[in-house]
Amino acid sequence: MARLKELFEKELVPQLMKDFGYKSVMQVPRLDKVVLNIGMGEAIQNPKLLESAVEELTRISGQKAVITRARKSVAAFKLREDMAIGCRVTLRRDRAYEFLDRLMNVALPRVRDFKGVSPKAFDGRGNYTLGIREQIIFPEIDLDKIPKVSGLNVSIVTTAGCDEEGRALLSGLGMPFRK
Repeated sequence: MARLKELFEKELVPQLMKDFGYKSVMQVPRLDKVVLNIGMGEAIQNPKLLESAVEELTRISGQKAVITRARKSVAAFKLREDMAIGCRVTLRRDRAYEFLDRLMNVALPRVRDFKGVSPKAFDGRGNYTLGIREQIIFPEIDLDKIPKVSGLNVSIVTTAGCDEEGRALLSGLGMPFRK
């Protein structure tokens, strides 16, 4: 079992039950899924970039990335419907906890001048989205083999009903929020 999941079940569930006054263990907010997404607008001109992005995302997440396609044609961007323009991965259960553990304890501290992540990036329903400017903060990425440094979005979806519960869950798991 993932280290973070064990921490959640043994320490965080009783703590959250006490803090928010839940009567049942099932009311405690949980980690539902983690979605990683890379949008590659340049893939329109250079399809090889998308292949490397899929490979990098697969290496970072430990799960095969799916190519995302354009829903609509946009003439200004020379984009046609159904063109490949990005990739994404959805992690659930143990893989989600495993990834969050690596993100918070290995990758984020490698960011230059890191002071913590913004506590304001919640969506109103307890879900958190984090934008990472460079995928090279992950130790799985070999700097010599990447054609272009790109960013990725990490969306952490929880079962929390409000931002306050989501923030309590993530900070209890060890998310380094800015003070």
